[in-house]
Amino acid sequence: MTPSLGQDKTNFGEDECPAGEGPGFIAKITICFLNRLFHFQTETNSKKIMSQKIGFVGVGRMGANMARRLQETGFVISAVFDVNEEAAKSLAKELNCTAATDLKAVTALSEIVITVVSDDKAMKKIFTGGLLTRAKGKLFINCATVTPAIHVWTEQKCEAKGASSLEACMASSITQARNGSLYLMCGGKPEVFERAKPILEKMSSALRYIGPAGQAAQVKALVNMVMNANTAALAEGLGLGAALSLDLTMLREVFSQTGARSGVLQTDGEDMQNREHSCFFSAAHAAKDSGIALKLAKDLNLNLPLAAATKKQYDRMIQLGLGELDKSGIAELTFKGRKGVIS
Repeated sequence: MTPSLGQDKTNFGEDECPAGEGPGFIAKITICFLNRLFHFQTETNSKKIMSQKIGFVGVGRMGANMARRLQETGFVISAVFDVNEEAAKSLAKELNCTAATDLKAVTALSEIVITVVSDDKAMKKIFTGGLLTRAKGKLFINCATVTPAIHVWTEQKCEAKGASSLEACMASSITQARNGSLYLMCGGKPEVFERAKPILEKMSSALRYIGPAGQAAQVKALVNMVMNANTAALAEGLGLGAALSLDLTMLREVFSQTGARSGVLQTDGEDMQNREHSCFFSAAHAAKDSGIALKLAKDLNLNLPLAAATKKQYDRMIQLGLGELDKSGIAELTFKGRKGVIS
């Protein structure tokens, strides 16, 4: 709607431009034009990226739920690939897309590829194993928790093929992947981040650009290092409380109202008490991620004794065959009478 001639309308919406004359009119009409141009470009870019086909490499607990989420929000999932062929076939049937038998097929069928693999070795294997075949112009969004150096290496490999790469490190779990409320920390070139943003926004409730390739992975390593140490400390506190015959429900409530409160108290405390360790973030992954942080510290000649002690506990879980339990399973090492406790 356009106001009548001469009407002073300073607060106009994106679909309204002022009419009139005088010194302020040119400034107002310029702002209006730029506002409408911005909204047009944003809408155009969003429609363009939603029309592009997305492939997934790695469709375990996280990857599969991310794919489901994106399809529900209007994106086209073109292909999925996993070393577990049955998992890929099952998800492909559910999403009505292709279960790719090799990495080349994922890239051929997709403009954008999201990778969610386990570690550095897996990242190198997929990016040297066919994923970059005819990859010019394509975008790779890499969500795995791997070392910062691998994200830098991946960006270089992609750019050498005329493709783009962005690290999108996740600080959330399976439930958040499914409902689109991940906390995402991104690293790479700013223009690549902007290109990926419409997708990332549908996957997350909080989205943060950290800096160049590798920096988001550094932040993610520190997030998980601190989380893992908090989890180990909570397991010791509750384990000692149990040995003292304290009411653990009461103890958790006291922790929650004092300096002992933490995010893991909310997510893992009751599970530790009840020995409910269904996996959302495995002990094996906790050990790996603490190891990434310790390697960063070692390269800087920095000693991190708490992080080192935490990693030893998670390594011990793996040795005892408990590595696929949730990280809350570290309580099995601290409660008297449980499997891993040394009396």
